[in-house]
Amino acid sequence: MVYCLHNKIAEFTEKIKVTYADRKGYPFLEQPWSQPYILWTVLKLPISLHHGNFIMKSCPAAPLDPAVSPTETELRIKGIKEKLDQLIPPRPFTHVSSTTSATHSKATLLSPQDTYCRGDQLDVLLEVRDHLGRRKEYGGDFLRARMSSPALKAGASGKVTDFNNGTYLVSFTLFWEGRVSLSLLLILPSEGVSALWRARNQGYDRVTFTGQFANGTSHVNTDCALVLNSSAELCEYLDSRDQEAFYCVKPPHIPCAALTLMHSKNKDVSYLSKRERSLFERSNVGIEMMEKFDAITVSKCNTEKTAPMKKKCKFGMASTIPSGHVWKDTWNPVSCSLAPIEMKECLRGKFIHLMGDSTIRQWIEYFKSSMKTLKSVDLHESGKFQKQFAVDLDKNIKIQWQKHSYPLVASLTYSVKEIEYIARVIDRTGGGKSTIIVISLGQHFRPFPINVFLRRALSIHDAVQRLLLRSPDTVVIIKAENIREMHSDVERFSDFHGYIQYLAIKDIFQDLNVSIIDAWDITIAYGTNNVHPSQSVVRNQINILLNFIC
Repeated sequence: MVYCLHNKIAEFTEKIKVTYADRKGYPFLEQPWSQPYILWTVLKLPISLHHGNFIMKSCPAAPLDPAVSPTETELRIKGIKEKLDQLIPPRPFTHVSSTTSATHSKATLLSPQDTYCRGDQLDVLLEVRDHLGRRKEYGGDFLRARMSSPALKAGASGKVTDFNNGTYLVSFTLFWEGRVSLSLLLILPSEGVSALWRARNQGYDRVTFTGQFANGTSHVNTDCALVLNSSAELCEYLDSRDQEAFYCVKPPHIPCAALTLMHSKNKDVSYLSKRERSLFERSNVGIEMMEKFDAITVSKCNTEKTAPMKKKCKFGMASTIPSGHVWKDTWNPVSCSLAPIEMKECLRGKFIHLMGDSTIRQWIEYFKSSMKTLKSVDLHESGKFQKQFAVDLDKNIKIQWQKHSYPLVASLTYSVKEIEYIARVIDRTGGGKSTIIVISLGQHFRPFPINVFLRRALSIHDAVQRLLLRSPDTVVIIKAENIREMHSDVERFSDFHGYIQYLAIKDIFQDLNVSIIDAWDITIAYGTNNVHPSQSVVRNQINILLNFIC
């Protein structure tokens, strides 16, 4: 009898006693948690070169915890997950009154000055207290620091260092002159962070998928999921090499290959207690902790000193914390200078592959609106998630966007006939100096256990490794995910989930010759709080791309 491999990694990996990372003795950075950036040492995880084919078959519902030998990938996933667990320890929670209070916490400006100069660092010491005014003895609060000058269309993130004893150091670099406002938001108290992390890794069913099977002129809908706990016969859509799987209940007398359409909806499922859910009410999320701080004035000061010239931004340059600032609606990196690039000439003769979610789809839409000679090719698909392809025949420019594979969370119905895993797309890409691959991954993975995201990121990492081995002059860029709406459906889509993924993706890919466009930092600086940031944000992200490749 053939049994399906169910991709319930969380339960399966609990049986693994020794992690790959532990066997190899790879260290993990043990430093205070800094937000919005935590820098973790790279895990130096080796790549997997297993080969396999995509399998689509029906089979009886099998146990969710199959008795198979652990593979290298499972060991890698478990190693990363264990490190995350150590950095997000369980926090005691008995009542909201014992959690971090923005009102009772105390922020003190260190070394206040009458005059602040451009380029100076301004530090704030934060001592957190609970709602009864009691000093907290542990950290882990999810905070977001930002400075801004709305009149100048200027903004930048701040660095928050957690000393894990109830105190934080908040540091701002004064990048520009003028009137500057400081902000420190308590996005989630540490107790909420702990609850979200536990809840996220408990189940796969916060989002339910409905698959449509075509049977001649009629259609049949069935339940689909990353994990299906069903006694019914299942269709298994499995990439056997990377063990990426998706399942649907098989309709009677209809082949599994007849699956054509998919949509999803949020399910009324929560792994939080009623008491924990109170932490995520709108009034408790994103509360200002520096409300009593007046705006400061930053002056040019040292007029005789000339700032050193920064080199032009190039592919592979290291990023800083923060990575830059917005001024007059334009992104300015800390470590390099972005030059104005003529888009058409830069892209002449190039093939731009955009792969991932709708935040990278915004790029092809921007390209098409900015270059009128770029014409869309009708690929005879439909819907918002259809593959997009545009060409400029005169300049020999080709730009393509395609969605990533499951999980793809969307209330709109989308076609699955052309859906495929990014790793497979990369494997059949020839590469070369005229090939640019940009990958964006994250938003659709937030409602599911972190193992799902880690497995996908690792499979893409391995595919990029193979690509760069056979074609080292291919340009590969990771666009980090961005922040989104702060108060909508926190258990499923909180930026805390995105932040953990942002850190993981930087860690997983840092051993490869790829560049990362830090959309997380850019969108904090802009203060967008929108899953689809504005055109000006997209324009500045694309300008970074153009500087990388031209």
